[in-house]
Amino acid sequence: MKLVVNGEKQEFSGQPTIAGLLDELGLSGKKLAVELNRTVVQKTEWESTDLHDDDSLEIVHFVGGG
Repeated sequence: MKLVVNGEKQEFSGQPTIAGLLDELGLSGKKLAVELNRTVVQKTEWESTDLHDDDSLEIVHFVGGG
């Protein structure tokens, strides 16, 4: 499956969900915001949101600072 993640074209195996993709990218458990095809997806929907060829995702993680 071909996806665009943060502006970069990438290939992934299978047909993952958002949660599966985040796990594959090593981002599970982090504070994130995910936008799929220009629509923000709530964290409660990540497990049930399937991804398809040519979907575009923006993944933003929060960093604390002072």
